Amino acid sequence: MTLLHLSITARSPKAFARTVARLLGGEALPFPPCPGAWIAFADADDGTAVEVYPAGTRLSAGPEALAFSPGPPRRSTGATHFAIASPLKAQQILDLVEGVGWTARRCDRGPFSCLEVWTGEGLLIEVLDSGMLADYRKGMTAANWRAMFGMEE
Repeated sequence: MTLLHLSITARSPKAFARTVARLLGGEALPFPPCPGAWIAFADADDGTAVEVYPAGTRLSAGPEALAFSPGPPRRSTGATHFAIASPLKAQQILDLVEGVGWTARRCDRGPFSCLEVWTGEGLLIEVLDSGMLADYRKGMTAANWRAMFGMEE
């Protein structure tokens, strides 16, 4: 299985999508199916994307297709977060994040390390450069997870 895209909400979808697109090495474009939404594409241009809807947007099953409706913005993202691989080097990521007013720090997650990026929306994005991604792919396996947490069969 491969994650192809995900959707989140933001107070400023355009600015948020543009920053995420820069982290992904790609580009941000309007997302016409949802008024005011934007989509950030990854550099590979293989369909990997993050859809960014206006804060408060709700999804529902419309009569024939997905329907978008406005709602009041939520204050908390809860436990929602995501990890992305970036073609940028760690320092470039840190500089980009600082430049848009977000915060970041280097973190060790056990089987991998990442840059823990906190957006102005209170959302966590774990950003991995190429070296971190290599460690992630080696360490984040079901077998390693079982071993790390004593779940051997």
